[in-house]
Amino acid sequence: MSFGSIFIIKNFIFCISGAGINLSSLSIVDGKVCWDLYIDGLVISMDGNVHDALGAAIKAALSNTGIPKVNVASATPDDEQPEVDVSDEEFLQFDTTAVPVIVTLTKVGRHYIVDATSEEESQMSSAVSVSVNRQGLICGLTKRGGAGLDPSVILDMIPVSKHVSEQLMNKLDSEIAAAEAGRGIMILLGVRLGTLM
Repeated sequence: MSFGSIFIIKNFIFCISGAGINLSSLSIVDGKVCWDLYIDGLVISMDGNVHDALGAAIKAALSNTGIPKVNVASATPDDEQPEVDVSDEEFLQFDTTAVPVIVTLTKVGRHYIVDATSEEESQMSSAVSVSVNRQGLICGLTKRGGAGLDPSVILDMIPVSKHVSEQLMNKLDSEIAAAEAGRGIMILLGVRLGTLM
């Protein structure tokens, strides 16, 4: 996956518009200590849209990610790193209700295809990926493919992407709830304590 794809997914999930994950929830001591969040995705097959799949997988993984509770020593001077005690037993969970999903519409002729296969993509003139959150707000939009798109075409694609994203979020939420009810455990994924330089 290219650097551009990583940038797109990062901005779509964390939302340039301010929605998504509240990054202040990763802060422990303002300007000094915070959690670093790393998300690695392994792409096994490229048949279908990888941005959409990774976006859904990230939302699901974050909903089940526990951040250890941290207690900070209160008597630390401002010019020193504070002493922290990381709990092995108490965890905080991300609020993922505002995390968007990504829906890609591939334009083939005069039609839009959701979750196009590689064969369908070989016939496309362009594709538009739209990141939409639970409130129906657009968090990001990107276009790929050689052909330009008239703005009216993009405006036609947006309501379709909003409709599909609502269905996808409902399905994801029900699958996440079913998985949590069946296991009742949290998984620690890619979260480590870091200091700000």
